[in-house]
Amino acid sequence: MTTTGTEAVPRLGGAYSDDLAATAAFLTRIEDEPDAAGPDGGADGPLRTAARRVRRRFVGLHAERLYAELTDDRRAFRRLDELAAGAAELVPGLVPTKEQIETERRRPQREKEGREIDHGILFHGLLRSRTAGRHLMEAMRRPTPGALAALAGFRARGRADLGIASVERRGEVGEVTVNNAEFLNAEDDLLVAALEVAVDLVLLDDRIRVGVMRGAPMTHPRYAGRRVFGAGINLTRLYRGEISLVDFFLARELGYINKVFRGLSVPDDGRDWLPEPVEKPWVAAVDTFAIGGAAQILLVFDRVVATDDAYFTLPALREGIIPGAANLRLPRVAGNRLARQSIFADRRIDASSPEGRLLCDETVPAARMDAAVDAAAVALADPAVVANRRVLHAHEEPEDLLRHYLADYAVEQCRRLHSPDLVENLERTWISRNR
Repeated sequence: MTTTGTEAVPRLGGAYSDDLAATAAFLTRIEDEPDAAGPDGGADGPLRTAARRVRRRFVGLHAERLYAELTDDRRAFRRLDELAAGAAELVPGLVPTKEQIETERRRPQREKEGREIDHGILFHGLLRSRTAGRHLMEAMRRPTPGALAALAGFRARGRADLGIASVERRGEVGEVTVNNAEFLNAEDDLLVAALEVAVDLVLLDDRIRVGVMRGAPMTHPRYAGRRVFGAGINLTRLYRGEISLVDFFLARELGYINKVFRGLSVPDDGRDWLPEPVEKPWVAAVDTFAIGGAAQILLVFDRVVATDDAYFTLPALREGIIPGAANLRLPRVAGNRLARQSIFADRRIDASSPEGRLLCDETVPAARMDAAVDAAAVALADPAVVANRRVLHAHEEPEDLLRHYLADYAVEQCRRLHSPDLVENLERTWISRNR
């Protein structure tokens, strides 16, 4: 063992049970140290840094065994929050307890201790493991309990109201409408959860062949009566500390976005010689603008129809965060130079411009949007589309490529969330403007 302050740091690398016991004992002692969080109560005190090195080492060495214990040897399909809660019980100190996270989430972003960094370390290690990571990604593509509970009613009535989102069946089309009007359809933990249920319902309803996602008409004075696709991450809630690494940043990419791209993972019931995911083509209807996260998700849709005055931007770097999986997908879609201009310099791209046609398939006047979206859905209803998109996706973005990307994303995004410049950026570019 080596020492830091008054604590002996375990040298890991032995049997799983021995390393687990040594890790838990060390992390429990660190938690009781009065200066573990550093002199200013922040995320990077020397003891906390030593603890994170031990967490990273333990998960890096034992990700597969740890995941097997958390999932009953991969017989159970646990979501991210369930895995985090299970890890907190199995290895005390490895990740924060539910109570610690609830306390942390009541603090504004500036005052957090950075406990979610430990979630980033956990999921970085699990996703890097081929066995654990693949199973985890499959678990996150299973239907949500909320969707399964709402499915019978949706099949009977053809509509489900999820508050800030809704889904309606119109013929063979399932239309998801985003209606977080207070924030111009900006995303937060609640909207991500609602959108995943809505996407699940579209995929689970056998009468639906094509999904559509569109923003509702807004009540904001500047955009009253106009549809808006989305304003990105909810910066007000991020500043208040109400955006979660697990329930927003990771659940978003591994949940509804990956389900739009790859469909639902379902158990093999033995009825087919080649089990397949429940997969359908999707249309994105972009009215007015798609900013940040709303622009990111366009990269997984099969057809994007936009109003001829719509535009796209990716201001994540200006805000201090990583724009989801755009760093993986945008260079493939738009080329390296335009991707860098968008990510590093927040370049505005008008939908009707030559560069805009790299991000959308068609632009029409607002009065023709309904007809254009309907026509796009009819074209994608061709039975051969699903087989073609499945082969296309498997080779343009293999699931292991996304898995490795999200492993790095988990740890880099959690560090960005607790960097001092993030709050400074928000106060300079967003909070002061709203005031």
